[in-house]
Amino acid sequence: MDASPVRSSHTAFIHGNTLYAWGGYQVVAGQDVVLPSNEIWLCDLDSGMWERKEMTGDIPPHSPGFCGSNINNTLYVFGGCDPGGYSNQMFSVDMSKPCCSWRKVLNSTGKTPSPRNKHSCWVHKDRLIYFGGYGCKTMSEVQNAFPSSFIVEEMSWTTIGDTLFQCLGWNSEVNVFDTRTSTWSMPETRGSAPSPRGCHASALMGNKGFITGGVETAELDIFCLDLETWTWTQFDFQLSCSPLGRSMHTMTSTSDHTIFVYGGLGTDGNTLSDAWLFNTKRREWTKVTHQHKDKPRVCHTACLGSDGNVVVFGGTSKLCISVDSLAVLRTPSEHHCSDVLFFQMQPYSLCRLTEDFIGRNSELFSQKLSWLPSKLYNKIKKRVTFFSITKPDLTA
Repeated sequence: MDASPVRSSHTAFIHGNTLYAWGGYQVVAGQDVVLPSNEIWLCDLDSGMWERKEMTGDIPPHSPGFCGSNINNTLYVFGGCDPGGYSNQMFSVDMSKPCCSWRKVLNSTGKTPSPRNKHSCWVHKDRLIYFGGYGCKTMSEVQNAFPSSFIVEEMSWTTIGDTLFQCLGWNSEVNVFDTRTSTWSMPETRGSAPSPRGCHASALMGNKGFITGGVETAELDIFCLDLETWTWTQFDFQLSCSPLGRSMHTMTSTSDHTIFVYGGLGTDGNTLSDAWLFNTKRREWTKVTHQHKDKPRVCHTACLGSDGNVVVFGGTSKLCISVDSLAVLRTPSEHHCSDVLFFQMQPYSLCRLTEDFIGRNSELFSQKLSWLPSKLYNKIKKRVTFFSITKPDLTA
């Protein structure tokens, strides 16, 4: 077994009780280093052990700001900013097969979204529903877009294929990719839509998609899109008890009416380690007390685990920003992480508590573990491994 390399700006998902992590980058000798696209890392969450798995096929180019999504253990990667500029390419890989082979998604129907990065995705009924991002459009695309759905930030002259893109900016578009028919569509939304943005966080709760942050507002805003009626709703709440505005954070649905927010880059310029729950019924924020206050994170991932834990992996513990005469720039940082952090969202079952007790005190049961049925024995062995090996980068 190997130890996963530190990374940030990656994608991750949990299938079964295995955490999959792909892509991103780290910093070596003060320079950004791209992590290989032809490998994916798997962490058994019972044992805490990592395994590297090779990938073949149409290997995606490194595209910072890409969006990765999982449907039934198939990973889809869309967009980003590759060496040729902003991308609207899509790749997929079926992780259930022994040989993981990437496939470039070709011959899709419908209008492919314009190239972009820093967008987000909801997975709903075998559809990938993308929101927002930063990228380029032609002048005609900007003129034909709904006026408030794209904010031109600057003009440029970038050629992708035979198309000349002239406008760079943020968008608030909703684009849908049906994985069953390989079809793109762009539903007409209504209601109180969020402003164009990227670097926000998103989460799915039933038939509703939520987004929050990613814009320079003092408090963290939150919007909901009904994925059946395509109607936006903005949530109002008391500003006296709401999180600081932020970007590059994570949001995870933890129940039928609660959403968990962790970390991010605050509007005060600091990398944050606070955690919050938003109750969609009462429309109120509650600050969460947790044991990882010394682990600020930005550009990390967060997934809901099988025991109701929110599993946070990787990211940067201190994001450095520099400003030149033209733009605000992200500075390479040595503070990338390989931690796996667990946030307990609900009481554990008696079975889980028993497994953890034996795992922590295996010497008391060493002569009796072999009496267990094979499936339970293997599970307990993994918990023993988890608690017996000193892992500064894995926190339960």
